[in-house]
Amino acid sequence: MNKKYITIDGILAPIEGEKNILDIIRKIGIELPTFCYNSDLSVYGACRMCVVEDKHGNIMASCSTPPRSGMEIKTNTPKLQQHRKMILELILADHCRDCTTCEKNFKCKLQDIAQKFGLREVRFENYSPWEEKDTSSPSIVRDSNKCILCGDCVRMCSEIQKVGAIDFAYRGSNMEITPAFKMPIAETNCVNCGQCSAVCPTGAIVVKDDTEKVWHDLYDDNVIMVAQIAPAVRVALGDEFGIPEGSNVMGKIVTALKRMGFDDVYDTATGADLTVIEEANEFVDRLENGGKLPLFTSCCPAWFKYAEINHPDITDNISSCKSPMQMFASVLKEQARKERPKKKAKKTKVVAIMPCTAKKYEANREEFKFEDDQAVDYSITTQELANMIRESGIVFSEILPEAVDMPFGIASGAGVIFGVTGGVTEAVIRYVLGPEAKNSLKAIAFTGVRGFEGVKEVIIPYKETELKIAIVSGLSNANNLVEKIKSGECYYDFVEVMACPGGCISGAGQPSTTEKRTRNKRAEGMYEADRMSNVKISSENPTTLSLYKGILRGHKAHELLHYK
Repeated sequence: MNKKYITIDGILAPIEGEKNILDIIRKIGIELPTFCYNSDLSVYGACRMCVVEDKHGNIMASCSTPPRSGMEIKTNTPKLQQHRKMILELILADHCRDCTTCEKNFKCKLQDIAQKFGLREVRFENYSPWEEKDTSSPSIVRDSNKCILCGDCVRMCSEIQKVGAIDFAYRGSNMEITPAFKMPIAETNCVNCGQCSAVCPTGAIVVKDDTEKVWHDLYDDNVIMVAQIAPAVRVALGDEFGIPEGSNVMGKIVTALKRMGFDDVYDTATGADLTVIEEANEFVDRLENGGKLPLFTSCCPAWFKYAEINHPDITDNISSCKSPMQMFASVLKEQARKERPKKKAKKTKVVAIMPCTAKKYEANREEFKFEDDQAVDYSITTQELANMIRESGIVFSEILPEAVDMPFGIASGAGVIFGVTGGVTEAVIRYVLGPEAKNSLKAIAFTGVRGFEGVKEVIIPYKETELKIAIVSGLSNANNLVEKIKSGECYYDFVEVMACPGGCISGAGQPSTTEKRTRNKRAEGMYEADRMSNVKISSENPTTLSLYKGILRGHKAHELLHYK
């Protein structure tokens, strides 16, 4: 078969299955500006920044134009430059330009592209009415004054997450993106996943900042501040400080937190080990005693809320286990309660550093109270931690790493890989297989649990039978799978669900979550941390074994580690 080619700026480029001209243009090393194009979402073609010109002088959007053999395309002509600058100027005319105080300052695509095109003035007045910020959500903040109507948030919410909490409203110059009837976002069916903020190119939707409250308590001598760090944070924070993508900077995070004033710093992977043990035991109990199957995981708060809203009939199928964050916080608070007389009645507060915006919502759920207070006092994201480090003046790239504190200073590799899709399943398989898992860790890794497909299936032998397991990331995929299970089209014993595509490494609280290359590097970093761990199975972690003999003895295990 003869290969097909397209000519771009005089360069002959092969057509190799690309669905649009833009992908071929980028393949040959030309970066056209875009606001509304995202390879994971449907093509919208609204911003017109990626326009190109053919040999006849016709202008077309490269993102929505399929390539045809023999096409001759120019990406840089006087007409195109004038066109792009005019679009930028019109967008900026209708845009809040308080850049220095914006959360996205220096990370804003509009700001970046305007600088690249040398735009120094805007000739048009802004006639749009000023809108109040929507701060109702515990996870995100919406500022319509910074919206450029690219539609990325709408398509993410509808297509990838199947939530549909926001959409376009009105027409022409009155068009805006808003929840139905302009309701506060907290009053909609929003599940707090924050993926809308992850794809927003400006500061129109950002992660809610809770760092001021954390600073307040760090400065209070009557408060003991305890931090726990989620597994996925260690392979993402370095991106903010020029460290190669996927690098494990856990030790540096510990050092930075200590310098900021935290009294104790722990690894949430220890909590993940507890989750593996409790969830695996619950799974085996259901398997052998006729309990409801499939068992759905309960670690992801966005999935938990999505199921409550859209599939209330499967709530009994969802594990009764708390998430690793909540389990570990309950243990830390129980430990603090026992030690309180020694510490002159100082109040202990737990700060969870998470890749996830939905954890802010989870921290305030009623089920997770501890002695009339929340087990997790504050949940902050990787992005917020980066801001705190900068505010402290700490040169993150230069500080030396330190170890987490005892007595909870050991976590297994199984607990660490919780942060990537398939990690929970792999950890549970290791536990269920027991001693056999030691000799087959590599085999388990290649059963199909790893990889970034939205839906994966795994079949593993168990006693005299087989276990059928599904691994899902992205709530649209989860919804479709649940519908198939309900209709009898498919059957599974165990289902792992993560709301964010790729798992926690792509959480909305992480830096730059949309690049596939970034996800791959972060996953590699997680699996590298697992390989370097001398404890591979959660039940062999001496810390968890000690907890079950102490704080979690008897009924305390269920009381502290389960929400029902």
